[in-house]
Amino acid sequence: MFAIVRTGGKQYRVAAGDKIVVEKLAGEAGDKVTLGDVLLAGEGGELKDAAKLTVAAEIIAQAKGEKVIVFKKRRRHNYRRKNGHRQNHTILRIVSIGA
Repeated sequence: MFAIVRTGGKQYRVAAGDKIVVEKLAGEAGDKVTLGDVLLAGEGGELKDAAKLTVAAEIIAQAKGEKVIVFKKRRRHNYRRKNGHRQNHTILRIVSIGA
């Protein structure tokens, strides 16, 4: 069985046992999390009613993503700014999809 869930403004297709990287969620490694915003669910080619479904997940780790360099420059004005950013992520393991 699979489900499409929305968290952190993004949508993910998940099934039991999958590992996904999402925007930072509150909690520590080992905590259980419930993703209640299920958009679609199905098994094989059949779709199921997603209104009553929730997705149970376990937090594996809190981590940081790759560094993104932000470089700003204005020509002929002696203006250069270099800045870096690392986004916080949460790594989840999907435990089950059910009511």
